[in-house]
Amino acid sequence: MCRLFVGADPHLWEAQTRSIRLDGVSTSVRLESFFWYLLEEIGRRDGLTLGQLLTRLARESGEAGHDLANFASFLRVCCARYQALQLAGDIPTDHGVAIAALDAPAILARERRRRRDVTAPSTVA
Repeated sequence: MCRLFVGADPHLWEAQTRSIRLDGVSTSVRLESFFWYLLEEIGRRDGLTLGQLLTRLARESGEAGHDLANFASFLRVCCARYQALQLAGDIPTDHGVAIAALDAPAILARERRRRRDVTAPSTVA
């Protein structure tokens, strides 16, 4: 089972630190190459550079009242959610479909229903 993970290209888990500007503030973020690839893919779908995507994520997250004390962890979760939502069929695998064009409230509602269905106690005796 683990061969699928252990046999992957070691470059995928090599950490890279990138310097970025978020709303005019210089900072750096350290992530594994795998996550940088996914973030670039996510940005390309909406015609955004990596810097533009990260700025938008930071800004909108702040506006939603989230504390981004660990921005790198937030970005890893964004990547995992992107892939999970693709697997669930909520985000098309066609990279020509912009994420901004998707119905976010409907996707979030479906996701909540799926999570509730999975955690609901079984009525089977």
